[in-house]
Amino acid sequence: MTEARIAAAGLSEAEVADRVRRGLTNVSDNSTSRSVGSILRENVFTFFNGILTVCFVAVLLLGHLGDALFFGIVVVNSLIGIVQELRAKASLERLALLAAPEAAVRRGGAVVVIPPEQVVLDDLLLLRPGDQVTADAQLDAVADLLVDESMLTGESEPIAKRPGDTLLSGSFVVSGTAEAKVTSVGADSYANTLTREIKKHSLVYSELRAATTRILVYLSWILVPVILVVLVGRVFTYGGLRGLDTVGIDAWRLAGLDAVASVVGMIPEGLVLLTSLAFGVAVIQLGWQKVLVQELAAVEVLARVDVLCLDKTGTLTTGEIGFERLVTLDSGFRDADLDAVLGAIAHDVAANQTALALRTHFAETGAVVVERLPFSSRRAFSAVTVDSAEGRSTWLLGAPERLLSAAPDALAQANAIASSGRRALVLGLGSGLASDYAETLAPGEGFRPAAIAVFRETVRPDAQSTLSYFDEQEVRVVVLSGDNPVTVGAIAGELGLGSRPVDASSLADDGAVTSALETSSVFGRVAPEQKRRVVHTLQEQGRTVAMTGDGVNDAMAIKDADLGIAMGNATPATRAVSRIVLLDSRFDRLPTVLSYARRVIANVERVSNLFLAKTVYGIVLALVSAVLLWKFPFLPRQMTLVSSLAIGIPSFFLALAPNSRRYVPGVLKRILSFSVPTGLIAAAAVVGGFAVYRDALPLPEARTLATVTLFIVSLWVLCVLARPLSGWRLGLIGGVSAAFVLAFFVPVARRFFELQPVHPEWLALAVGIGAMGALGVELWYRVARRRGLVFDRE
Repeated sequence: MTEARIAAAGLSEAEVADRVRRGLTNVSDNSTSRSVGSILRENVFTFFNGILTVCFVAVLLLGHLGDALFFGIVVVNSLIGIVQELRAKASLERLALLAAPEAAVRRGGAVVVIPPEQVVLDDLLLLRPGDQVTADAQLDAVADLLVDESMLTGESEPIAKRPGDTLLSGSFVVSGTAEAKVTSVGADSYANTLTREIKKHSLVYSELRAATTRILVYLSWILVPVILVVLVGRVFTYGGLRGLDTVGIDAWRLAGLDAVASVVGMIPEGLVLLTSLAFGVAVIQLGWQKVLVQELAAVEVLARVDVLCLDKTGTLTTGEIGFERLVTLDSGFRDADLDAVLGAIAHDVAANQTALALRTHFAETGAVVVERLPFSSRRAFSAVTVDSAEGRSTWLLGAPERLLSAAPDALAQANAIASSGRRALVLGLGSGLASDYAETLAPGEGFRPAAIAVFRETVRPDAQSTLSYFDEQEVRVVVLSGDNPVTVGAIAGELGLGSRPVDASSLADDGAVTSALETSSVFGRVAPEQKRRVVHTLQEQGRTVAMTGDGVNDAMAIKDADLGIAMGNATPATRAVSRIVLLDSRFDRLPTVLSYARRVIANVERVSNLFLAKTVYGIVLALVSAVLLWKFPFLPRQMTLVSSLAIGIPSFFLALAPNSRRYVPGVLKRILSFSVPTGLIAAAAVVGGFAVYRDALPLPEARTLATVTLFIVSLWVLCVLARPLSGWRLGLIGGVSAAFVLAFFVPVARRFFELQPVHPEWLALAVGIGAMGALGVELWYRVARRRGLVFDRE
């Protein structure tokens, strides 16, 4: 089969079948870097889940199902993790640049409409206005073809294509028709190559998640030897191996329950659950505000952001362009001639957004565009060749700094207009045809400036208040725009960003970018690749960077930023790699997102102290009872009672409470500095009390008194962490206290938790020891507050 035969009639059925058999189809691998199986394994088969599952099985075998309440946390926590991971996986797999529902090809001389994945190598694509190119192809026949590649290259204006040019998959046909031979399919096509890079799975960095992970790693090192000590201690406590054999199954059962109670007390089983819950509730509430959070931890990251990079158009302004006036530069041009040219540009089939703004001001006058050169950010101007009653002429429209470089007075006039926040474009008469300027970066000596077209952009009414909010919160705002630096600087100045604008096109290397960022936060003429360079530079300076964007060309910079934020009208690829999407494209949503973020990070730090204090006293009690050969001071269900009332239930409410405290680095240090001493204080109170109770009272009564002591100390840890004690917080503390008291008076609860009646004098002693422990907690809290280890203001 010759190339001419393929070009004329397309592939035959046999040739298509041969390519399908060889795998030369347009099917690409849409899998993410993690499978469902790996997600299930990583959330179910964890170290702590394993330990608690063994404890759960041991409790079942020992016949005490009531002591297995702790296992519910394992199930719920695993489910939350699995659901979130699967949700993230689904978001990644929905990423598809190739959204075209069908493709038209010529096969065997007939036109066939097929799904994009059935396109094969060497197929002959037939393209019409509105079509999306589904595979890389080389143009054969072209009729006035304009292609939009903005999703792929960032070039905002349509590009004229000629026979022999390459079409990239993912681009759109704006106007004209074409036939093109497919040169790359599936994973080899440009769009899928880009998509694969974007889709690589990565998790946003979360200090809370990192702190929790480090805590769990530390505990992993500690728990294995501690559990071995506990198990050996349980055996010797109940008479050694020979003693257990002599006493029988009852002693084995009691030793097993002691071991389970010791281990369960050491594990902060609710910490990860409460962290995920706090994030999850914030995500739901933000969803009501039209803010989509694609990863739970992204909520926290915004609380740490200290630099926000954003574009002018669509963020600070509405993106709507309106024509304001025409300023004549050369009196030799008649108004009627200029009106005719602008009318032809405005009503041309390939009119872009700027040209469309001219339509209501300039009518069609018979002048026709016969050749066009679309705008290019490299050239910074467009060109059209127009046929009118006066003959054929070529006109250029573009950036003043490019077209007026040889006319300093006119350039100063254009800059003066731009300094008022207006957008200024120069219209001038060129020579030859529009296509003659395709490889030209300057208009040349034959160019004659005619007029300045002045456009206005509408500033968002909420932009100034939003920027003022970020200024108050000490978040630096960096404006990165492709527009004239003078215009960008004027609008930024109007909104309170009084920084000197920088022309990014003059920044040749990383050193220049670094220097410019030290002196300015407003940049114009920013090329797409420079945005990624700015992000990296700021990160190298130790800043936490958030970035907004809308095009695929911005996707990698958004992904590299610590937090990517996309407007709702962004391309699918950009939305997919962003951590947060403002669905209604409202910039003023960001302060709300920030408030939720600060609530999460401050509250999770608070409740982490509760869970880690429990872990500390759990480890100490396990070791002390093992070394001293004591029977453990609590049954598993009694530990569950204290941890539920003094930690679990209050943590749920505290994690969701309003909290606007600013982010303060050093979460892990503060958590350990507060929870370790308070855990030791609680352990000391229980050990001191139990040393007295166990020698004078039966074991069930001694355990009851130890439970009272531990609850009082744990309750006071809750009291200091819940400050300031507003009405509802006092009610919360009073409620859990009442529930603990009721556990003694309600027969069903008393029997279930095995709480025994004790003499009032012994109960007073247990309360007194608990109060001493509470006093120790209070004193350490005051020391920690002075050292900045805890916060009582929100």
